[in-house]
Amino acid sequence: MGKTDEKTLRMAAIAGVLAMIQSQGDDPAQIARNPGMPWSQDHRRMFSGKSSLLNHRASRSPWK
Repeated sequence: MGKTDEKTLRMAAIAGVLAMIQSQGDDPAQIARNPGMPWSQDHRRMFSGKSSLLNHRASRSPWK
């Protein structure tokens, strides 16, 4: 087997493993994009000077 054949097989094996990992569900690289728990969201909002999460959610819909 030549060097190019080994490289091709190695790249195909790596691509196969990556495809299996990504098809299993949550991508660990995307965890930072999730908003997190409401407690965390509320504290981040208040720390940055915005209104609390409770007020923010209540302001989006009219009172009934």
